[in-house]
Amino acid sequence: MKTSNKFLRQLPITLLITISLPVMAQQEMQYFRPDSKDGLNIFETTKNDTTAFKKVRVLVGGNFEMAFQGLRDQNSAIPLTEAPYKGNVNALIPLTNGFALPMANLNIDAQLADGIRVSLTSYLASRHHEDTWVKGGYVQFDKLLFLNSNFINNIMKSVTIKVGQFDVDYGDQHYQRSDGGNTIYNPFVENYIMDEFATEIGGEIYYHNKCGLFVMGGITNGELDPTVIAASKIDSATHQTNNYDPAFHGKIGYDKQISSDFRLRITASGYTDQSANSNTLFGGDRTGSHYYDVMSSQSIANGTTLNDENDYNAFSGRYNPGFTEEIQTFMGNLFLKYKGLQFFGTYEMAQGREITEVTDRKATQYAADLVYRFPAHKENFWVGVRYNALTATMFGDPNVVTIQREAASVGWFITKNIMMKAEYVNQVYLNYPNTNILNGGRFDGYMLEASIGF
Repeated sequence: MKTSNKFLRQLPITLLITISLPVMAQQEMQYFRPDSKDGLNIFETTKNDTTAFKKVRVLVGGNFEMAFQGLRDQNSAIPLTEAPYKGNVNALIPLTNGFALPMANLNIDAQLADGIRVSLTSYLASRHHEDTWVKGGYVQFDKLLFLNSNFINNIMKSVTIKVGQFDVDYGDQHYQRSDGGNTIYNPFVENYIMDEFATEIGGEIYYHNKCGLFVMGGITNGELDPTVIAASKIDSATHQTNNYDPAFHGKIGYDKQISSDFRLRITASGYTDQSANSNTLFGGDRTGSHYYDVMSSQSIANGTTLNDENDYNAFSGRYNPGFTEEIQTFMGNLFLKYKGLQFFGTYEMAQGREITEVTDRKATQYAADLVYRFPAHKENFWVGVRYNALTATMFGDPNVVTIQREAASVGWFITKNIMMKAEYVNQVYLNYPNTNILNGGRFDGYMLEASIGF
């Protein structure tokens, strides 16, 4: 395949970079989340200064995943024709068992000075984009020793500053999701139905209190794809030229290891953008879904020509509410871990609209993950179950639709860098109009996935 060939051509370059740089993968970074099992259940990096700075260090790492899919889908939508496509656009693509397109990431992290770290991630191969794409990069300040101020140094013992193009820290779900080739933090194969993830240009400031409380405030450009071209579209709600307002987000939380066996984390997050060129908080993933081609139209696929994408419906199995012009959203998360048993819960309320709409629509999402890792002290095996439900109002349709997903997984960390998992998933679509391809929709089956992170 085209993508696989490109990845194979890129692999020697990656290896050359790895060998030629004066680095050792074993070297630790300050205030850093490892790209391996050691990174599990790490959210925002803490202020624990566990690594002494000696000199500039560079860490070159990567992620690679490969999956085997055994899913089947069905629907009951009425036959429908739509120009310029030929045939019934509501007819689903026939699925079979087979390997999906592998994905790979390249990660470069550098410790530039004591308390100053830079991170850069590139997607080498993915379902959505066949060519190499830079995901983003940022610099993180946990110390500002270059200012030669004891006052500032004392403040920075509790403060972290992040600047660049980074994962917007809205909610906790994005710390557990699969990100292209990086699936090692996710005990399941796919992300939530409404996937909250976007890289935007801006800054975040964190304050950490020793008691476990923390607060974050952030501002970004509200765009995945920045532009300097002046706005020209008219907002249907305001009848004014569209503005490119900044987006604001914040988080408050409590994260504490209550005892040697029990950890409690609870957070509340919010994100708002009043006017955007094209906000993508719910559609910022440039890699694609890990459920390939489910609930996808055969007719549209046949009539679509793409140069840089594996298929026309790269986000199959997900729901994007399309709040591209205006968005206000809130998420609450609860994380509990007692010995090997852990619970991760999500409640989310979002509302917004496209530029052609005059009123907001709403979407509400619930999710609960229950995972048991064993044996004690190693936790290199796990079993898990997930329930995820979404209710939303679609563009141009006053009816509320519902999507429900149940999933069960088992997994094994062969080493801290090599992981295998298997999942059974069942997803149903309710209350969709009979002219929509998702009417009476359902897919179920199994997924097998192998993942490497280093």
